[in-house]
Amino acid sequence: MVDKETITIIERLRSMSNKSALEGMGRFGISTEHALGISIPELRAIAKRIGTNHKIALGLWNSRIHEARILASFVDDPALVTQRQIEEWVNDFDSWDLCDQCCSNLFDRTKFAYSKALGWTKSKKEYVKRAGFVMMAALSVHNKGMKDAEFERFLPIIERECLDERNFVKKAVNWALRQIGKRNKNLNKAAIQYAERIAKKDSRGARWIAKDALRELTSASIRKRLS
Repeated sequence: MVDKETITIIERLRSMSNKSALEGMGRFGISTEHALGISIPELRAIAKRIGTNHKIALGLWNSRIHEARILASFVDDPALVTQRQIEEWVNDFDSWDLCDQCCSNLFDRTKFAYSKALGWTKSKKEYVKRAGFVMMAALSVHNKGMKDAEFERFLPIIERECLDERNFVKKAVNWALRQIGKRNKNLNKAAIQYAERIAKKDSRGARWIAKDALRELTSASIRKRLS
């Protein structure tokens, strides 16, 4: 049963519906079937007022409203997220932005983050597979305590899956490779080596992944920052 506070929040979200924004979302490949057209800054402002609240997050997710689910990823408590919840949510993903927000705002701070990053990359479902690589990228940026060896374990997986031509998978593979390579000098060197190997694959998507990653990872600005 949804509590009164969650119902009030959902009613507030519905009152903020913006049809013109929905058209823009559609042009960026975002699913609008259950969307209202509310911007991320607006959702963050609401999340700030709510604070951390696991119960409300669950209620928001169950509403199936696109923005309510993104809001849920902002307010949920990663310490209370269960393995069952994280699997149910990832299998509910129907849009790349929902995937990215959940992985980089919530999932990457749970105790399941590393194992899910490894496991989801084997999925046949486009958004679940994307989630695995987004988790790699998010961990690269947010988890300062992880060791290089843990990120090095991601690189053969990136090479293994670089042949997946699906747009939202391909872009996430590229994202993960770039973020790992920007973490420090050692990982930069390793990521460049893998990018050079991927560039030789007989795949247009793989070559794009490698070319785009190498452009950034070998740039003067990145080399300066890492040195």
